[in-house]
Amino acid sequence: MGRPPPSELPLGFAHRGARAECPDNTLASFARALQLGARALESDAWITADGEAVLDHDGVVREGLRRRPIAALPAGALPPHIPRLSDLYDASGADFELSLDIKDPAAAAVVVAVAESHGAAGRLWLCSSGVDRLGSWREQWAKVRLVASTRRDSLGARALADLAGCGVDAVNLREREWDRGLTDEVHEAGMLAFAWDAQTERALDRLLGIGIDAVYSDHVGRMVEALRRSRLRTR
Repeated sequence: MGRPPPSELPLGFAHRGARAECPDNTLASFARALQLGARALESDAWITADGEAVLDHDGVVREGLRRRPIAALPAGALPPHIPRLSDLYDASGADFELSLDIKDPAAAAVVVAVAESHGAAGRLWLCSSGVDRLGSWREQWAKVRLVASTRRDSLGARALADLAGCGVDAVNLREREWDRGLTDEVHEAGMLAFAWDAQTERALDRLLGIGIDAVYSDHVGRMVEALRRSRLRTR
């Protein structure tokens, strides 16, 4: 792996903050997730026309019937609910893991620079589906952690070896694609196993029971409780 894993696994990433309770990807949503006990947050990163890394899912701003890409607008022209990455760190500190899906490749360098300026690069997880892109990021940034977002049908032995070889730390699949056998294969390849879209108590308990290292959920309270149960079982 690019870096040793965090000392406390499994992780629970609050997907776009406390999305089940608050408007997603807002400072209020991220604050609520941390208040509920999350120790990890998730979002999507884009770059503005004036070079700011901002957090939003779709990467477009709607003005009536018109849609404008974030990349075409300066940060000051964005709706106030769309935060800059620096706003998140300024509001909430840096005592959490942060998983960012890098939707615009141009955002990666700015994201890392912002995290470094807040002493948070070692708790930053950059996510992408591109092996070449992940390999390039590892060459540039030794401290950050890298996550390959992929599908089960793309994960043969060769693919796992390629991901491990370019310094990927974790493989991220939709929750229903994971089973014990695949979890073990990913671990044997030297990477962590992450599962997104883990929304129900049953799904969370199943994933944690088969050794998944991190889950992503909209339901932060439910996720935090599932992690608590998992840790009690493994004591």
